[in-house]
Amino acid sequence: MTDSKNPQPEASAATEAAPQQAAQAEAAGKPARRTTARRTARKTAEKTVEKSVEKAGAPVAPKIVDVDDPSLYINREISWIEFDRKVLETAADPTVPLLQRVQFLAIFFNNLDEFYMVRVMNLQRQARMGAEPTGADRMPPARQLTEIRRKVTEMLEVAEDLWLKTLKPALEKKDIKFGRYSQLSPKRRSALDRYFDRQIFPILTPQAVDAGHPFPMISNTSINFVVELEGVHADEPGKVRFGRVKCPNNVPRFLFLPEDADETTVLDVRSREGTIIMVEDLIMQRMEKLFPGYRVRSQGLFRITRNTDGEIEEDEADDLLAAVRDYVEQRRFGSIVRLELERGMPQCLQDFLVKHLGTRPYQVFKSRMPLAFSEFMGLGGIDRPALKYPPFHPTLPEALEPETDTFAAIRKRDLMFYHPYETFGGVLNFLQKAATDPNVVAIKQTLYRCGSDSPVVRSLLEARRLGKQVTAVVELKARFDEEQNINWAEELEAAGVNVVYGFAGLKIHAKLCLVVRREPEGLRRYVHVGTGNYNAGSAKIYTDLGILTADDAICDDVQDLFNVMTGCGIIDEYRKLFVSPKGTRPNIVRLIEEEVALHKKHGGGHIILKCNQLVDPGIVRELYKASQAGVRIECIVRGICSIRPGIPGVSETITVRSIVGRLLEHARIYYFRHAGNEKMYVGSADLMPRNLNGRIEVLAPVTDPDIRANVLDQIVRPQLADNIHAWELQADGSYVKQHPAEGEAVYDSQEEIGRVLNLMKRRK
Repeated sequence: MTDSKNPQPEASAATEAAPQQAAQAEAAGKPARRTTARRTARKTAEKTVEKSVEKAGAPVAPKIVDVDDPSLYINREISWIEFDRKVLETAADPTVPLLQRVQFLAIFFNNLDEFYMVRVMNLQRQARMGAEPTGADRMPPARQLTEIRRKVTEMLEVAEDLWLKTLKPALEKKDIKFGRYSQLSPKRRSALDRYFDRQIFPILTPQAVDAGHPFPMISNTSINFVVELEGVHADEPGKVRFGRVKCPNNVPRFLFLPEDADETTVLDVRSREGTIIMVEDLIMQRMEKLFPGYRVRSQGLFRITRNTDGEIEEDEADDLLAAVRDYVEQRRFGSIVRLELERGMPQCLQDFLVKHLGTRPYQVFKSRMPLAFSEFMGLGGIDRPALKYPPFHPTLPEALEPETDTFAAIRKRDLMFYHPYETFGGVLNFLQKAATDPNVVAIKQTLYRCGSDSPVVRSLLEARRLGKQVTAVVELKARFDEEQNINWAEELEAAGVNVVYGFAGLKIHAKLCLVVRREPEGLRRYVHVGTGNYNAGSAKIYTDLGILTADDAICDDVQDLFNVMTGCGIIDEYRKLFVSPKGTRPNIVRLIEEEVALHKKHGGGHIILKCNQLVDPGIVRELYKASQAGVRIECIVRGICSIRPGIPGVSETITVRSIVGRLLEHARIYYFRHAGNEKMYVGSADLMPRNLNGRIEVLAPVTDPDIRANVLDQIVRPQLADNIHAWELQADGSYVKQHPAEGEAVYDSQEEIGRVLNLMKRRK
């Protein structure tokens, strides 16, 4: 997307699968036709463009409908569940490669875990207190819990059937077999027994539960065994006791057992070849070794989910790092929100667990499939290319190639990149050049989720080693990444980097890098503003935009914002950037209101919002008012969305679609036609109260008209034309999967974007 003056290639339909993933991850069907399909798809995309921009309806008088009516807002939690349903249905899609379907199912369960850890306890607490509803939809907490349980139970039944009746048998047909210890030959059992004795048994800790041994602390999302024991030793004949054993998380969950294994085999259980034995099955079979003098009368597996949405005592803390450390430690002891049991567990064991854990009936779920199924993401490591998407080959923009003078390219014009189609390695090259360039005197960088092995951090450390002034704003409060961020902060600080931990009460979610370079005319600044984290791992599977610019006003804004983040200044308004918590909301509202005013005067009003979440009641209210005025509003929202589209007199001109495909859609793009004087912003902020009110977020303008046109033509419009990975939101809150009409070609937007950007790279 760097050379916006190149001629645009034809919009294609369905080429060979391109882009990638696994995080929220992968789905694509193999395209049907080729040349004809491309022609048809081009026409489809052109018609969509025409309808989208030029054909917005003529101005109409607003109808008198109260846009504060709670029935006009979809409940946030229910919308979240409907999002996860799309992931589940993608796992059920037979056009998706088999191992990717397993990964989608694992992602579904991972999402569900996070939902219970973060969202449910607060509802349970509110319901017990009889609290009044707080959301714009006004749904009482007790009713929300009832709806959540009903929908989740229904989805779990679908997921279990999908695994047991479809995916597992399909894997076995491809020689990826799941075995049971009891079904193995004596020689193969002997090989596993030796592995258990040497590699697992020394790690296990049997824990009795009685008057002298209170029920142990159960860690969040761990797999555990509950055991009913009967004494066979002369000292305690017939005595019944209970015990618990934690399944260790530092041994492989999947044990690959070769066909020729015997008692002499030295097992490499990570080999990815052979029959898969689950480690919990092996431990169950050898359980009596842990309790000598007792026989196992019954046993079963269980897993608990704890609330992790606690509060960091920031206001009372003199040391934010210490406060975050304490919070991470305390989170291990959060209240239990869910208890998962193996279906078929003896009733005496169920009663024992419920009694000691204090769970209520609505918190208990019984499963027919392996617990902690999110760990099945690990099966993606099996070397079976035919069962996965074809390898993804991103391009490296010329301006970011190692031998290119990137700074000169940025001085010439703004550059924009779309990851992972254009590799994030280019941004890493930019940072590495900044770190080693003797003319660079300072680098300032925000870090939110940078991963466990971070090339970004390595570049910052190298820059400091070479004598540059380096500042890192490390957000310690990034949920589930707190410990990693603490480690990076301490390593950077030890190297002499200026490390700032953020604000009490505000998360720093902005994605910014500022490079200061000494040039003949004086100091020159270069800025990178992104929509995604500076994380080389997630950048392979998340779609994100990044802008590199030397625009003086934007550089002034970013410099000022870094000074605010590291110092104690207060700035209400910036020159070009929208900065939360004070600036993003009023500016988005202003742009919506201006679009309404211009539409009433000229017609053709058009707003496009592409984001991850759209649940802020104030923004939804403004969009309803704009729709009542006749403005065409197209939303591409990956996750939760509170809008009810298509309601007469309220949202007739609003459409909402979600793309769930091979890549996880993560970019934020906000477009306003503005009577032909187009406005576009990209950045870190979703349209949620927390992004608008409770975080430091940045949206940057796309001022280059060629880049703006490329974003619309190469990203937005293909997604509006997608008919294979798109889901359309209905007024009742459900989603309808889109399919090609009869005679219409398959149009996979993610594949099409990759094809176009690759073609542009080859033409240069």
